Formats: sequence, structure tokens, C-alpha cells
Amino acid sequence: MKFADDNAAVHTARLTKEFFQENNIPLLDHPACSPDLNPIENIWGWMAREVFKNGHQFQTVDALREAIFNTWSNVPTSLLETLASSMPKRLFEVINKNGGATHF
Repeated sequence: MKFADDNAAVHTARLTKEFFQENNIPLLDHPACSPDLNPIENIWGWMAREVFKNGHQFQTVDALREAIFNTWSNVPTSLLETLASSMPKRLFEVINKNGGATHF
């Protein structure tokens, strides 16, 4: 098993790379800025839209935290199913574009 990251700056930082190396965690080799095939990114986007819908602003960190946890607890099963079922199409498109950008 190999660890796959999305090449975000925190994943490619020196300390992160050292941690993986020191703990013998193999990394999946893929090009920088490769298409993100991780559907969790879609969930984060959905959550952000839900938490801040109608321009909602929070007065305290605790109120924001509560909204985030409530939203996480209510991610629709249909969204999860849609994202999971989209994986074959995502992979096919990445292969067809030779690792280039996709519409996902």
C-alpha cells in the first residue's frame, strides 16, 4: 500500500517528506499538479457552501466549529454515492488526458 497525496504544499513540505521517510511510508509517484481524484475535495466544497450559505457569518470559533460538525454529520448519502460512482469516469478521463487536467 502506498500513500497518495494531492501535492498540496503541506504534503510536499520538507518535514512531511522526512516523516514519511523516517516511518518507511511509501509514496505514490505521480506528477506535480496532477488531477485530484480524491472525491473528498468535492465534499469539502459542498460543506463550505452549506456552512456559509446565504452569506452566513459566525461570531465565534465555537459557533463555526459547531456548524462544521453538524454539516459533516449531515452529508447526504446520495452525494457520497454519486462521488463514489464517479470514480471510474474520473480515472478514465485522467488516462485519456495522459494525466492532464479533467473537468472533475
